[in-house]
Amino acid sequence: MAKPHVTLEEVKEDLRYLRLLARDFPTVSSVTTEIINLEAILHLPKPTEHFMADIHGEHEAFEHVLRNASGNIKRKVNELFGDTISEDERKDLCTLIYYPEGKLKLLKQSEIDPKEYYRESLSKLIKLCRDISSKYTRSKVRKSLPEEYAYIIEELLHESNDIENKQAYLSVIVETIIGTGRAEHFITALCYLIQRLTIDRLHILGDIFDRGPGAHHIMDTLCEYHHVDITWGNHDVLWMGAAAGNTCCIASVLRLSLRDANTTTLEDGYAINMVPLATFAMEQYADDPCEIYQPRVDEERTNFNDKDVRLIAQMHKAVSVIEFKLSGQIAMAHPEWGMMDRCLMEFIDKERGVINIDGNDYELKDKLWPTLDPENPYALTPEESDLMERLRHSFMRSERLQSHVNCLLMRGGMFAIYNSNLMFHAAVPINEDGSMREVVFDGETVKGKQLMKKVERMARTAFDNDLSAEEREKAADFFWYLWCGPESPLFGKAKMATFERYLLDDKEVQKEPKGWYYILRDNPQVCDRILDEFGVVGEHRHIINGHVPVRVGKGETPIKADGKLMVIDGGFSKVYHNRTGIAGYTLVYHSRGFELVQHAPFTSTEDAIKEGTDIHSTTQIVEMMGKRKKVRDTDIGRGILVKIADLERLLTAYRKGIIKERP
Repeated sequence: MAKPHVTLEEVKEDLRYLRLLARDFPTVSSVTTEIINLEAILHLPKPTEHFMADIHGEHEAFEHVLRNASGNIKRKVNELFGDTISEDERKDLCTLIYYPEGKLKLLKQSEIDPKEYYRESLSKLIKLCRDISSKYTRSKVRKSLPEEYAYIIEELLHESNDIENKQAYLSVIVETIIGTGRAEHFITALCYLIQRLTIDRLHILGDIFDRGPGAHHIMDTLCEYHHVDITWGNHDVLWMGAAAGNTCCIASVLRLSLRDANTTTLEDGYAINMVPLATFAMEQYADDPCEIYQPRVDEERTNFNDKDVRLIAQMHKAVSVIEFKLSGQIAMAHPEWGMMDRCLMEFIDKERGVINIDGNDYELKDKLWPTLDPENPYALTPEESDLMERLRHSFMRSERLQSHVNCLLMRGGMFAIYNSNLMFHAAVPINEDGSMREVVFDGETVKGKQLMKKVERMARTAFDNDLSAEEREKAADFFWYLWCGPESPLFGKAKMATFERYLLDDKEVQKEPKGWYYILRDNPQVCDRILDEFGVVGEHRHIINGHVPVRVGKGETPIKADGKLMVIDGGFSKVYHNRTGIAGYTLVYHSRGFELVQHAPFTSTEDAIKEGTDIHSTTQIVEMMGKRKKVRDTDIGRGILVKIADLERLLTAYRKGIIKERP
């Protein structure tokens, strides 16, 4: 394709910028070399992207799906070795790639000749790594290599073993690796390189926290991952609010953890001191059966006795009552948020054991309210206040939690646009006719894209140390709104009926009416309006969401609006497996198109290593491109084209003598 002519006027207009660019490319030769390099990159296949949502603390399943790249590594192994090695050998190779340390540890306990195993494994791993790395430039592969073995791996990847002399050379390298006792380290390095090169970029569509026991492990992985972006979910902002010191968010985080009998992330992950809560609960609710606060105990993961369950139920009630009070305080402090219908404590009749809502009396399932003062129903008792101050201190002083929240701030946000895909966790507030809904936040009327940006700015304010404590505290309150506010794009419902679900039997008052986004999102025209609002362009453009589990067992489909919308919350959390019928979706976008991967439940990492068990995954082709996408067709490619245009102008400046070369 002929390049547009660069005029002298264009060069003169950009002279200041071109002189800065000339510092990196001081000669005609260096400019032309870079242009050639960039043009070549544009013709490489589009790198693979991996989308995951609603992981909910299931770190073992998350790690496994990440390690096997949603089945992509197994597919590559089958393509390369399907005709040459048995199915058991392919399974063994996949397990080695996923869990190299664990697999090699098992090798020592077997009767297999380790040197022969090393030799055969290295041969296969090198071949696989060579194939996977072929879609990248040598420079990019080099940056991904472990420093200790960078030179050796580069030799093995980029030298042909078809030539007799080279074949001998490569064989000597492998034998020397084994002979010097470095085979295990080298194999491990190759396995992690394969994992890294199989997926170029990871997109997390929110809800890393709650339900499962390992959100802290997931965050450790994400904070170290090579290329990742995170769109915040409602459960993530709840923890962010807790880390910012908002006591209502803290109470809700504790309530959810105790409801699921899961305090691993709190105690082991973030060193949150639960003793004050346990002590308070045992004293305050010593004679209370706490029947409706019995936790959902996962017997496969825990070994609780009756005494443990009893204590958890007491703690669960204690912190739930505190949350009900604090949520009322926030609603009254911010009437502009339209959450006054969550002020329910004042309508409780302790003597009769009922609550009056909209003129109707409803019997309470729990009639014991020792800390409720009818004259001041939202006030914490002195003991409750002391407890929450201690817990607040614990959350704000947790170095690991603060580090993880900083990672969410640095790598995350309310939405992301990447290669014509608009990603957000839950919803965009819209009206009944599908138009963008105007909402007033902090005195500013916003809608659509500007609404999402405004919400994100307000959330970040809570962690801005240049602001006053009062401003940060107000911003920390906003995390509670994001968790359950009626116009929150992370919630998408009119109300969160936590109080009603816990304490009332009436199904009508428990309802949480959905916003218009969830009613209209099957409409392709509505999705197009949202994509237009966010400036998403391209022949193949999509909205990708999580948040609401897709109930496959009831016939629901994750592909909506004629393929314009993909919902990839299939329920990673074990709590949802019976409701969804599966154990999560992931989405893979490679150079040939989109593949939706449906996962069966994961057993355990131990089984995966010992038995070679893999998550059974079913791949559904969502959309195949007419031709294979190249880097030129991506956001990165468009950036490269801009850089080439800049270099073309610099080249003209050199050739016209406007800028002098520097030898």
